[in-house]
Amino acid sequence: MPNDLQSTTVAGVNQAKTDFKPSPEAVAKKAYFSYLNGGSQPGQELKHWLEAEAQLIAGIDREMQIHPH
Repeated sequence: MPNDLQSTTVAGVNQAKTDFKPSPEAVAKKAYFSYLNGGSQPGQELKHWLEAEAQLIAGIDREMQIHPH
């Protein structure tokens, strides 16, 4: 039986390693730049937000693998 903590993932990020949640300001900034880089097309707000949040979480997860605390 697998360990539930080790097998729990969200957007490819292992939640057992970190409970990091990016600040709304950091997500908004990243999502805004994604919006600009995507040609400033309206109607993609949720997509940009979720992608930005996942990228920030994945970045912290990779950093923790390289420099565990």
